[in-house]
Formats: sequence, structure tokens, C-alpha cells
Amino acid sequence: MPIVEPEVLMDGDHTIERCFAVTEATLHSVFNALYEQRVVLEASLLKPNMVLSGKDCPQQATPEEVAQATVRCLNRTVPAAVPGIVFLSGGQSNEIATANLNAMNAMDAAHPWQLSFSYGRALQGPPLKAWRGDAANVERAKQAFLHRAKCNGAARYGKYTPAMEQEPVGTGA
Repeated sequence: MPIVEPEVLMDGDHTIERCFAVTEATLHSVFNALYEQRVVLEASLLKPNMVLSGKDCPQQATPEEVAQATVRCLNRTVPAAVPGIVFLSGGQSNEIATANLNAMNAMDAAHPWQLSFSYGRALQGPPLKAWRGDAANVERAKQAFLHRAKCNGAARYGKYTPAMEQEPVGTGA
């Protein structure tokens, strides 16, 4: 299964509008190339960035703004034949990446693909921080990973709430 991973970085002070324009152009180019190479879109996944303000932009977009811009961009560029889109966290904090995914899945906007996550740092960062290479911290690391997985799993269905971040590790979510 091809996993296609174009990424527009959030490094810089660009606006969400600039990220939209660059992401749209990138995805058009990617899908033109996939068509030319006869890639079976029904058997592929797209692993893109979300449409975000640059991390140094003074005006940071809200999760709702990110969701609207991202879904609009995807609707303009990603063929319906693609079954799923699994987002990169792309340097977002754990909570923001989760909130942004949740906002997309909580929208009433129609789209033909499943929207999920393929986070690296935003999923692995908390367990690595809890573990710190010490065998005595393995259980804490496992619980931290479980907590992030539960939060992101809820966001996958538009069911995440910020209150879930306050739940004790190993419960709820």
C-alpha cells in the first residue's frame, strides 16, 4: 500500500492562508504525479500536514479554523478514491494536534475519506518523557502512551474534549 507523505512544514511566520495555498499546490502536484505513475488511489493513504499558521506567526489559527481550512483544501485536491488521510503532527504540541484532528472529525462538512492520525512526536513524546531511559519508569511510560492513544482515538471520531487531558492516566478517555 503506498503511503504518500507530502509535508508543508510549520516552521516560519506564515499565515494559515499561505499554508493553504502552498498545501493546495503541493497536493495538486502530488496527485498529478500519482496519476501519471498509475498509482491505485483506492489502495493508498495520504499522510499530509494540516493547514496551520506557521509556528512563529503572531496570529495562531484555532482548531476550528485549522479544521475548516484543512478540509476545504483536501476537498479541492484529494480524489474521493483515496480511502484515508492520516495526519502528521508536524511539530504541533500533543494537545493541539489532537484538538485539530478532533475539530475536523466534529465538523458537519462532508468528505469521502476517513480522517485519522499518524503522529510521531505527538504520540511518542509523552511516553519518552515519562520513561527517560529508566526501567523503573516503564509502567508510567506505558500509561502515558495509552493516554495519548485514547485522546487521539477519541479525536478520530470527533469525541475528544480538553477535559480528557486532565483525567488520571489509565482511566477514562
